[in-house]
Amino acid sequence: MTAFGCFAHARGKFFEAQAERSKLARVALKLIARLYRYENEWDEQGVPRDHARAWLRTRHYTRTLRWLKTLALAHRDKVLPQSQCGKAINLPAQPMGHARCGYTRLDTNLIENSIRPSAVGKKNWLFIGHPEVGQRTAILYSIVISCRRHGKDPLAYLRDVLSRLPAMTNQDDLAPLLPSNWTALFAK
Repeated sequence: MTAFGCFAHARGKFFEAQAERSKLARVALKLIARLYRYENEWDEQGVPRDHARAWLRTRHYTRTLRWLKTLALAHRDKVLPQSQCGKAINLPAQPMGHARCGYTRLDTNLIENSIRPSAVGKKNWLFIGHPEVGQRTAILYSIVISCRRHGKDPLAYLRDVLSRLPAMTNQDDLAPLLPSNWTALFAK
């Protein structure tokens, strides 16, 4: 398994580090901005996140990521690990991994935005009642999020599936009931 660095977090840490070492932070921020510029251009051109983007990344990212890595290594011994600069330098785990994969994103912003409601709600759900209720709530929440991710109306989906499940057996094909396969045509 390859770990990929999140450049939104790295960018944030370098932004915070500008007060300590402004030149180092500015150079790192420019390098990271270059990566995002490439991604924006390729998104506008409709380049798919597959081998085509991997080829473009290999061609365009390698030098920029190497400079970023060299910058970090050159300053690693010059800053305290717990300083803002030290945290920024050590943040991207495997930045070179992005240059070889076309399907990754430079940051985890989409994932973090999608789980934000559960992160906000988890303190509210901490004392939800019986221990099994928490797991059941998590399952329902996952179903609702999956419906939203696939562009399905969660309420219509749950009404249809819950009305059909009692008449089904474990021998029936359940694949059409998955949120990714379910369509409103199946709704009663």
